[in-house]
Amino acid sequence: MKDIIDLKTKVTASNIRKIRAHKNYTQDYLAAKLSISQNAYSKIELGYSKLTLNRLFEIASILEVDAVQLINLEDNELAEPNAAVAEVQNNM
Repeated sequence: MKDIIDLKTKVTASNIRKIRAHKNYTQDYLAAKLSISQNAYSKIELGYSKLTLNRLFEIASILEVDAVQLINLEDNELAEPNAAVAEVQNNM
């Protein structure tokens, strides 16, 4: 179970980073909007910091996306439903 949660956390952090980069926003910009340091923001994108729902919604708002887009698995992982989760479970 912990492995699945860790995978979902990493996917969410990766999605935040990808969407931020796609919009050409810097980490400094998002950090300033969130009133945190760039270092603290970097830890969010690396998955080192646990996100609260409030912080997730704040990030989604700044990135102008729905929060669900931040937590969904990547498109290539959705091609085969639960493929990423199944792979983690097989490695347990």
